[in-house]
Amino acid sequence: MVLITGGSGFVGGRLIQHMKALGWHVRALARSPQAERRVASLGAEAVPGDLDDLTALKQAVQGCEAVLHVAAVFKLWGTREEFEHANVDGTRNLLAAAAASTVKRFVQVGAAAVVMGDMQPMLGATESLPRQEREWAPYSASKAQAETLVLAANVPGRFETIVLRPPMIWGRGMPTLDHMIDNVRAGQFRWVGDGSQAMSTAHVDNVCHAAALALVRGHGGEAYFVSDGRDGTLREVISALLRTRGVEPPKTSAPLPVAWMLARVMEWVWRTFRRAGEPPITRQMLRLIGQPFTVDITKAKRDLGYSPVVTWEQGLTAMRAA
Repeated sequence: MVLITGGSGFVGGRLIQHMKALGWHVRALARSPQAERRVASLGAEAVPGDLDDLTALKQAVQGCEAVLHVAAVFKLWGTREEFEHANVDGTRNLLAAAAASTVKRFVQVGAAAVVMGDMQPMLGATESLPRQEREWAPYSASKAQAETLVLAANVPGRFETIVLRPPMIWGRGMPTLDHMIDNVRAGQFRWVGDGSQAMSTAHVDNVCHAAALALVRGHGGEAYFVSDGRDGTLREVISALLRTRGVEPPKTSAPLPVAWMLARVMEWVWRTFRRAGEPPITRQMLRLIGQPFTVDITKAKRDLGYSPVVTWEQGLTAMRAA
């Protein structure tokens, strides 16, 4: 039996289906009645509670052999405290409950962004790179802190912990595409530079495949980059995703130094005047897309036997069909 957190979300929901297809009995932590109905409809046993509820966590992990930790706050704007509470404290609570129970394997779906520091190109990033934390990038900083906790909790042969590091996760139902479309329609979308920055991507089904492999083949205490095995450019990737929804990508752009300055100003305005929603552009966003960033999946291929199960073309076809 496996416990999945974040099962009502984009990645977690697909992971429930994937693990069920592999023959696992799946439990899923559910924060609300709506989330309970969602995970139950996907075939999971719903366990009411969240990552703050230590009693619910102890009940959720009891009898489980493994945990797949997907739940996280992912957005491009928010306070450091908000991200750390959800992504770091929540991970700490789950690790404690799992380590004290029957769980033998703990796999976290982390983020490739944990190695991103200052604005510079990073091509073929490997797991040897150090984790980075920047105060203007609270999401990636919190994911780096959470990864540190997960890997430090590894106890060989008893409680083995593994982290997956996907870059941008995409596929049918991806919520970030809705946000991009809203920005395009509001006239707030700009390419950063000429959009030729190289980038890696990870289809949601490829991430689920890697997570299942990590449960049985991952080396405890290790992190693994996983991707689609092919790289594109920012303009190519985002344009193709927008067109699956019949939205033509805009032509306007802004040089990175100008965009960085605008992001700082917008962040100040949103923070000072407590404006609702997210600024159209943030430094966190620019760090994710403003410079070339690709990952090397050699380690995942070697240790996990990983190779992508969904190609770029197959994923786009499924999105267009939906």
